[in-house]
Amino acid sequence: MATTVSPLAPAGFPTLPPVAGVRIATANSGIRYKGRDDLMLAVLDEGTTVAGVLTKSLTCSAPVIWCRDSLPRGSARAVVVNAGNANAFTGKAGDATVQATVEAAARIAGCATDEVYVASTGVIGIPLAADAIAKVLPGMVPALKNDSAALEAGARAIMTTDTFAKGSTRQVAIGGTTVTISGFAKGSGMIAPDMATMLGFLFTDAAIAAPALQSMLSEFTERSFNAITVDGDTSTSDTLLLFATGKAGNAPVTDARAPELTDFRKALEEVMLDLALQIVRDGEGATKFVSITLVGAENDVAAKRIALTVANSPLVKTALAGEDANWGRIVAAIGRAGERADRDLIKITIGGTLICAEGMEVPGYDEAPVAAHMKGQEIDVHIDLGIGTGKSRVWTCDLTHGYIDINGSYRS
Repeated sequence: MATTVSPLAPAGFPTLPPVAGVRIATANSGIRYKGRDDLMLAVLDEGTTVAGVLTKSLTCSAPVIWCRDSLPRGSARAVVVNAGNANAFTGKAGDATVQATVEAAARIAGCATDEVYVASTGVIGIPLAADAIAKVLPGMVPALKNDSAALEAGARAIMTTDTFAKGSTRQVAIGGTTVTISGFAKGSGMIAPDMATMLGFLFTDAAIAAPALQSMLSEFTERSFNAITVDGDTSTSDTLLLFATGKAGNAPVTDARAPELTDFRKALEEVMLDLALQIVRDGEGATKFVSITLVGAENDVAAKRIALTVANSPLVKTALAGEDANWGRIVAAIGRAGERADRDLIKITIGGTLICAEGMEVPGYDEAPVAAHMKGQEIDVHIDLGIGTGKSRVWTCDLTHGYIDINGSYRS
């Protein structure tokens, strides 16, 4: 966990209203970090439903495999998350650690092991003792609390190279009953999600069936966590879980498109996007927050692929870091994205200034306002391909020497 906070960070951690049916405690596991908590335990009331999206990486962690196998049950009673060791590419030893962890948590919650969810983040390829986490959990039980401080502590305990804790919340009504959504996430590097976030945990006291939760989570992930990139690297451990305790007292909802969920859907997507953008703002070594809007593509899939190609281009990202209005690098990224594009139809605008159109730089182009825009912390890039109705918006950051410094010494 870094000591210097990102210059793009929000003013502070928000006050997250506690969610009825969720108790959280944190502790130091002794696995890697000293002087800080790196282990979170959440115990959920009986009747809690769950949804999740997980990395598609073929070298995913043992916790990801466990969650993937458990999600079809649709119910959850506990969550255990550790930072400092990803428990990925750890073979049978990794499986044994997960098994011991879920058994210990199940005894605490009084539930089946497949109602326990686990996630790990940190160094890849270092096996843990089977009881490395399990032996710490019983001592955390007296500290379990349902309050805002516990939620913030949970957000801080799961951090690795993050420079600030990331939280978000909303309160809306379902059928006249007020419900709360509070959640937190971690992520700073190895950020190019594939059907998930880095690590993210969302809690609501709404009564919503697991299939409806899953439908909403999967849909909104595509426009939030799957629309951000820091460095183009997908983690082995990407896990996003949404838990609904049902304690608010609303009439249970089984259809994700039910009219009574209109406000809830909006609020859930807002929380997810807020957390995703905080992750970009905490990109390792980042000094610029970059929004890329692409319209006029052949279809939405093509639009997103091209936008992400621009967002992941090291040449584009280093130009942003150097405050160099080198729009030719954007042109090059568009051309190699593998989707349809026509030189003479492309228009590129940065900070509201049109730079190129009709296959070349616009007559009388003045780079001064673009250069001035590049010196700010918030950079806006708009690309119009002019060939269709496809559109997408993605977010990224610049690539500075700070990224090399952080990752070159990550294990030391």
